[in-house]
Parts: sequence; C-alpha cells; structure tokens
Amino acid sequence: MLKHRGFPGRLPGSDLQFTIRRADPRKVTPLKARERFADRRAIDRQADEMFLTALIEHFGEEPFERGNLDAGRLGWLLGREVVPAEDPFDPASYEALLRVDVDRARASFPDIFDD
Repeated sequence: MLKHRGFPGRLPGSDLQFTIRRADPRKVTPLKARERFADRRAIDRQADEMFLTALIEHFGEEPFERGNLDAGRLGWLLGREVVPAEDPFDPASYEALLRVDVDRARASFPDIFDD
C-alpha cells in the first residue's frame, strides 16, 4: 500500500480521518459512492472541502493511486469530484487509480479555488 507522504492525516480538531495507518491484511475496504444529503453536519462538509483541497494540492488533475487514503472519506467524493482513472476499476484495491474532476469540484466547492 502506497503511503502518501505529506498528505494531512485528519481534519484538525476532529476525529475525521483522511488516511489510514496500515493496510488490512485480511481485506481491503472497497470504495463506494456515498450520498451527500443537504442536512449533513457542518464539520462533515468542512472535512469534504479540506480533503478535496488536499487532493488537488497533492495530485492536481493527474491520476493517483488510492494507497492509504481513507475509503470512507473518498466515498463522499467518489463518482462526483473524484472519479476512476482506469477501466476496469477495482474498488477493492489499494492500487486503484483515481483522479480529481476539477470542473465538477469547482462547481461543488467553489470556495476552494482562487479564481
């Protein structure tokens, strides 16, 4: 499992994690898109925004390996701002390639862009 050095581990001041420490030797938690409802807590929305900002700062529009990025946190963005970068896509692989859809990210989170 690739560890993304320099990537923030969690949302400061919370228990919301962005990365995992070690691979699960028994099975990989599969990625699956999670529905974002309008009544989510403010801290959850803030975590999505900070996580997406970190993805853009570290990888830009280039494909990146899932590695030690948290499956639950990726799930909130998967299929919208974060999309598979390979076909076929294996959601249960630490080596799965993803990429940020910057146009979609700009539409969903306009505040993280400097324009």
